[in-house]
Amino acid sequence: MIWQKKPTAQTDRSLVVVIWVLVAFGLVMLASASSVVAYNQYQDGNYFIKHQLLNYLIGLVVFWLLSRLDYQYLKRIGLFLLISSVVLLLLVFVPGLAKGGRAMSWINIFGFSLQPSELVKFCFLVYISALFANAESAAAKTVPFLMSFAVIALLMLMQPDLGTLIIITITALSVYYIAGGSLKVIGGILLGGALCLSVLLAIKPYQQDRFHCFFNPAFSPGDKCYQLNQSLIAVGSGGLIGRGLGESRQKFLYLPEVQNDFIFGIIAEEVGFVFCLVMILLYGFIFLKGYKIAYRVGDDFGRNLSFGIVVWLMAQAIVNIGGVINFMPMTGVPLPLVSYGGSAVLANMAALGVLVNISKQISR
Repeated sequence: MIWQKKPTAQTDRSLVVVIWVLVAFGLVMLASASSVVAYNQYQDGNYFIKHQLLNYLIGLVVFWLLSRLDYQYLKRIGLFLLISSVVLLLLVFVPGLAKGGRAMSWINIFGFSLQPSELVKFCFLVYISALFANAESAAAKTVPFLMSFAVIALLMLMQPDLGTLIIITITALSVYYIAGGSLKVIGGILLGGALCLSVLLAIKPYQQDRFHCFFNPAFSPGDKCYQLNQSLIAVGSGGLIGRGLGESRQKFLYLPEVQNDFIFGIIAEEVGFVFCLVMILLYGFIFLKGYKIAYRVGDDFGRNLSFGIVVWLMAQAIVNIGGVINFMPMTGVPLPLVSYGGSAVLANMAALGVLVNISKQISR
């Protein structure tokens, strides 16, 4: 039976409330941030928010199902999810399906756009969580872990989707570490990653530009560093309490991708530092809840999975916000629960549904 029997504890309502507060806040800010670009591109100022509401309607169903499904069932299909991850990543290289510009990260299936790498975050996490839960020691499973990670990483680099690969790497190494993995192996992966990054920078000039802009935003303010400079203007002009909801100036086609990667810049401009801090604290609350769940759940699979979920979401929030404020190079990952995108919404809702599911198995 794959459905849970009566849980040993009630659903962690504070966790659920915070998740949906973030979702509601994200929808409000998306409606404001995307109105101008939506009208400019589709002659409908509500285009993005209407599609995002549909995304969350589907996401709500996924969240509910995975919060009710016995999460141990996922352990049994971990290998299938790994294979699915590889297949999804290969599809972006199939002529006629691939969609995108310099990075082949999207596919078109029956008129619907899908970003496979977002779903791979969830699928690969389930696989490695099950892999280490079934092992007598992490060392006994190091070779299959390294082989599967190498395949995923290679396919990501071929797209290239460096931002998503960074998130998957942080998540995978975190799960490997709490499962008792070797620090030497982790160090070797990081060293290998640094070498691969060096090669990528050498053959992909636009990736080099991101690092040039990080160290010197004035390097090419009207061209290569344009997005970053416009983002910094948005963040800086918001001040402590912001210009006011709907009062952004940068969303008037000055700052690109305001519905996706740079939505935090508009949030900072409209509602200011105080609300941004509150939003960051809500992410922190989810992380701490997930850490507590991982610490107290009674099985290795639940521990690995819950810890991996919150590391993934927290790392992605940090990488997105860090890029927008030039704390780190821009990598182009969405802000969890806030940025526009159906694939990201489904992946996030699936992960959080599982986290809520696992939370039922501990006594508070």
